[in-house]
Amino acid sequence: MALTQMQLIQSLGEAMAWFERELHWGVPPTELRHLCGRIGELYAAMITNGQMATSVNQHGYDVVSAHGERISVKTTATMEGAGQVSFNPRTLHQVDRVMILRVNTEEMQVEILLDASLEATLGLMSPEAQGKRSLPLRRLLKAPRLESELATVSAVSYGEYSVQELESGTIVVERNGAPVKPAKPALREVANALNIPLINSNGNPLNTRQLGSQVIQGVMALSGVGDTIQAPPSELDE
Repeated sequence: MALTQMQLIQSLGEAMAWFERELHWGVPPTELRHLCGRIGELYAAMITNGQMATSVNQHGYDVVSAHGERISVKTTATMEGAGQVSFNPRTLHQVDRVMILRVNTEEMQVEILLDASLEATLGLMSPEAQGKRSLPLRRLLKAPRLESELATVSAVSYGEYSVQELESGTIVVERNGAPVKPAKPALREVANALNIPLINSNGNPLNTRQLGSQVIQGVMALSGVGDTIQAPPSELDE
């Protein structure tokens, strides 16, 4: 049965929470490949308004977009440029589009490293060797990343910062209109100014998604939904 957009979003949030919990327990990301892959497929289905492939172990592709594109999704959790993703050249003829995603284990957010047609992706791959074609991650990390267009669920401004929560749960922070990456230091700065705790009830630091949500709620509580607050200069001095 096809999942609705709401079910995709809920499943993605649950998978991300499970992934983060395993990391806190000391499980290395390399041991969470299956969960990492599931997160990537859910994310790809959500942002393309599509569906997961209906067949178990579907050859070649993992997601079908709302426009009928067959998408091969590869997901990594590596934070360095080392490593590569591999493709089976015998099933690539069934693919229209390739998405390579990364679960950022520092921000606990999904990043798009590549979203391109199969033709464009083939130009980035190494020649076939041992029955595989590979794409080194370093090529993607050096290239400009394509930003997906996701609906904004909520947005607030505080002083020179603006904070948005996208439908995927991703938190986007801008300072005077310029993107702030990583977002967490800026969120901590605003949270401190608003007297928002940086840890949860179990004593663990809030991740970017959690802290961003708390900041948005805190600003809204002071100003009304989506209003702008002008912070006193002393509160956000560098």
